[in-house]
Amino acid sequence: MTKQLVFGHQSPDTDAVVAAKAFSYLQNKLGFDTEAVALGSLSEETKFVLDYFNEPEPRIIETAKNEVESVMLVDHNEFQQSVSDIADLVVTDVVDHHRIANFTTNMPLNFRSEAVGCSSTVIWKMFNENGIEIPANIAGLMMSAIISDTLLFKSPTTTPVDVEATKALSKISNTDYNVYGLDMLKAGTNLSSKTEEELINGDAKSFDMAGKTVRVAQVNTVDLEEVFNREAALVSAIEADSKTNNYDLFLLLVTNILDSDSELLVVGEPKEMVEKAFNKKLVADKLSLPGVVSRKKQVVPQLQTVFEA
Repeated sequence: MTKQLVFGHQSPDTDAVVAAKAFSYLQNKLGFDTEAVALGSLSEETKFVLDYFNEPEPRIIETAKNEVESVMLVDHNEFQQSVSDIADLVVTDVVDHHRIANFTTNMPLNFRSEAVGCSSTVIWKMFNENGIEIPANIAGLMMSAIISDTLLFKSPTTTPVDVEATKALSKISNTDYNVYGLDMLKAGTNLSSKTEEELINGDAKSFDMAGKTVRVAQVNTVDLEEVFNREAALVSAIEADSKTNNYDLFLLLVTNILDSDSELLVVGEPKEMVEKAFNKKLVADKLSLPGVVSRKKQVVPQLQTVFEA
């Protein structure tokens, strides 16, 4: 059987890495030949998760066509977020929980997308539907991904299914999800050793909005001031990255995971779209966003609406 690669989006977060591993395991049990890979370096949070459950880091690739003819996508579907040569590949499967955009294929495929908080929640359901037992370490990884994407159920993206999946997976992995989850989230907020370039690209996605390329990055922290003490250097890094990659507008969403508030730093144009999206005026290119923690549900849709108005 022809081998396939399974991967999440560029600048992979925990779910992008974990979902690839879990879906690859499931597909291999169903008789396919797959390998989970990643499209970029791993975050501190993801490294913590893999180390905790004694799981090796995935191989990182830049292109896939040189290895395989077809691929499976998890935690994304938009081509600009995928491997660089995605247009040259056959996509046979997609498992996602985001909006569907900029996605076309020439062949039929298996497409599973649900309005839940995490791709790993969907994959948990697929394990159950196929009667495939989830190993303890894979269960721990999937539980971690759901905790990460939902910020331990504080995110508005959280659904009852995410909570149910987390509780079931915590039993399989024999892990207290509350205690472990807080330790895991805190592990991802160790930012002092990261460069500005690593901060702005560690968890970032690009979106096409009415012909403008909008980049939205997110940094989780327990101290907003720690991040904004580096504001000048962050702006310089964003400007350089935007020039290199032709981003029109770059938003850096800095989220305090303890109080579920965010501060938004905006670089580029048109800034007025950001003001319209949140019905607030920028102050020194920043916006305070109390209660905002989700890029997927509380930032991107609001921007998309005003850009397409």
